[in-house]
Formats: sequence, structure tokens, C-alpha cells
Amino acid sequence: MAISASQVKELRDLTGAGMMNCKNALEESNGDIEGAIKILKEKGLAAVAKRSERSTNEGRIFLRQVGNKIAAASLVCETDFVAKNEEFIGCGEKILDLVFEKGYTEVVPELSDVLMGFAAKTGENMSVSKITVVEVPADSVSGTYVHTDFKTAAITVVKGSSDDKVKEFARDCCMHLVAFTPAYLKQEEVPQSYIDEQKEIFRTQMANDPKDASKPENVKENILNGKIKKHLAEICFVDQAFVKDDKKTVTQKLDEIGKDVGAQLSFGDVQLLLLGK
Repeated sequence: MAISASQVKELRDLTGAGMMNCKNALEESNGDIEGAIKILKEKGLAAVAKRSERSTNEGRIFLRQVGNKIAAASLVCETDFVAKNEEFIGCGEKILDLVFEKGYTEVVPELSDVLMGFAAKTGENMSVSKITVVEVPADSVSGTYVHTDFKTAAITVVKGSSDDKVKEFARDCCMHLVAFTPAYLKQEEVPQSYIDEQKEIFRTQMANDPKDASKPENVKENILNGKIKKHLAEICFVDQAFVKDDKKTVTQKLDEIGKDVGAQLSFGDVQLLLLGK
């Protein structure tokens, strides 16, 4: 008999099993929901729903570039033991295969279903937490980097030249992102609410410091502005001291490389990938 999408959704909501597993179970049970639930339980596929509230702090980031397209998949699980399992790693690679093959840019049921069989086998809560896709424009280069723990990765696109020096710089920027994990790309992206909150924190700190508390208000305001400026430079990627040349900011290094290759360089897509985020 024909199985409707609403039946599949109902069974998925009840069991937490994958879409294809639900469809197959419904077909096997001739559309009987209770029978399908029994089939899924017998195959160990319905148990996944019972694990859904267990924390998933382990996992692995998978990253691949094909042509001008870069894709990353963040897979989370409960234990480091499972994260290092060859079958788990194989699932991550299969998910990237599907991303490139079908053009997915976000987590969809077909990608999540890749994990279902392995989840049932191990008894762990696991999921595809995020899919990231970056297109590299013409006359641009990209850098990618995955840290040795596979929990942090980065993608950097630099526009304006395809020179090897620019490629090396893009790769170094990825290492910088992983090392310093900036909260923002540039200061224009920092919410005013965050800046206001940070100002209040600094004001309180200064009021509790006898050396600052006794100073004139205009001096205290200048000190406060200086503290905010320094803080923003610490949390914004382009203003941080560059990982391989701490005498220059990332922006200054970008300009320096641009002069070396005779091109006006700028950052395109910049992604810091953190497991599960």
C-alpha cells in the first residue's frame, strides 16, 4: 500500500527513527503505526529517541573542498570513543558526499538518516548538528584547517588574487582563527548592547580600583574608551595581532601581502567552526 508523508512524519515523531527507516517499517506493517513501532524497536531504531536528551559534547568536524566549493559537516556524539570510530568517520564522509552530490546547504533528514543505523548499534545519542557550505569566487583563494582534535576548524576566503603567497596567508588565517577563536569578524558586527554591557563592567571595575576612582571624570572616560578599544581589538578577527607576526594586526598583514603581490586584497567568507555550534 502507498505510504503518505504524514504517516512517515507521525512515526518519526513517535520514535525518533530516520525518515527512510520509518517509511520501510510502515511498508512492512502495511501502514499500521503500532506494527511499525514494533518493527523499529526490534531493529533497535526506535531507541534513539530515548537518548535524545543525553549530552553530545564529543564528535568530529569533517571538511572537504571540491573545485570552488567547500563543505563542512559537524557531527556530535556522546563519547570520544565513538567519535574516533571508523564507522562514525565513514558516516561523516558519506554525509559530505551527499552534500556535494545534492547541493545541500543545511541539515536535512537524508543527512541525519546516515547516522541512524550506527546510532542504534552503539546506543549513543548522535546527530548532524550543522552543515556549512562556502563558494569561492573567481580571482579568490581559500584556506582550510581542521585542528588535530577535530573539534575546531576554519575556512577563509581572500579575494583579489590567486597568488601562492595569498593562498599561504589564507591558510595561516585559518590557523589564527582556531588559535584565537575571535567572537566577531570586525568591530562593525559587534552589537551595541554588548559594548554597553562591557562598558558597565569596566566602569564597575574602575570604581572599585582606588587608583582610577579618584581620577577626574574626563580622565576616567578616556580610560574607559581605551579599555573598550583594546577589548574590541581582542575579540574581532581583523584587529587581532596576527598569529605569525604579532607586531601587525590581521588587517595590516592582509595589506602587506597585497602590496607584495600587487593586488587589492579583501576578506570574503570567513568561518570559524566549533563542534556543535
